[in-house]
Order: sequence, then structure tokens, then C-alpha cells
Amino acid sequence: MTDRTTAPTTTRVATLADLQALEGAELGTSPWVEVPQQRINTFADATDDHQWIHVDPDRARTESPFGGPIAHGYLTLSLIIPMWAEVLQVDSATMAINYGLNKVRFTNPVPAGGRVRLHATLTAVEVLPKGGVQLIVDGRIELEGHERPAVVAEAVYRFFE
Repeated sequence: MTDRTTAPTTTRVATLADLQALEGAELGTSPWVEVPQQRINTFADATDDHQWIHVDPDRARTESPFGGPIAHGYLTLSLIIPMWAEVLQVDSATMAINYGLNKVRFTNPVPAGGRVRLHATLTAVEVLPKGGVQLIVDGRIELEGHERPAVVAEAVYRFFE
């Protein structure tokens, strides 16, 4: 079961060059983020994905194998953005972009009202030819109270000074 008592941790470095020394290191864990039904409904409206397992709590409680409504997998994945900002801070960076994802798996559904957090490990740092660095990060979006994470992803970020 995921430990509720682990405090959020943030890695902070002064410059992009400092990231090289962190290759292979755990960067930290974000604070918990709640995924209430209203957020699920808003995501459904934004993406036109109104499948009943997400937006019909009564039907989801009685007909779904999950016992209630669940968050969209892509909603859970999208929460990596604000949680990532809580895990790594680079003081000299003037811009950071989400460059993409190499791998993603939705391994455990997030129930409405559930809480998730990001745990990240920096697996690779590459200096870019025109400046900046590219980071490969193994991210695990943990689901409170569950051993198995909600999402595992290999994310690619670029930072520039």
C-alpha cells in the first residue's frame, strides 16, 4: 500500500549543468492531488469523452466493475504537468517544455475522489545541440492506498536557459 506519511520532496538545482550529476537519481515526490468528480466532468466536457464510467456516478456504482466512477486515464496522465513542477525546479531555466512520452501505461483506475501523486526518477540527461537539455524521466503516478500505481510513464522534458 502507498505510504500516506511520505512527505513531498522537491529537487532543486541552480543550473542545467547541475542536472548531469542527478542522472539515475530519484528526484522526488509531489504532494497528493485529489481527483474529484467535478474535475472528471470538466475533463469529459473538454475532450468530449462522456462515457458513463466517468460521468454517471449512479450507473457506475451499479454497472461498472470499478464500483463507482473513475477518472479518464488521460486526465490522470495530464496531472503529471502540475505534479512535475513540484518535483524538479531548475533556477536558471527560462523555459521548460513537455517534449513527449516514450511509454505510457494506465495500470490502475483512479476512483472519483481518489488522490494521486507523482514519484519521478531522472534516467537520462542529454545536452541538446542548440542549447538546453533533454531529460528522460521515469514517472509513476501513485494512487493513494494502493500498491500498484495509476500510471507509469517515461516522459521527455526539455529545459532551456
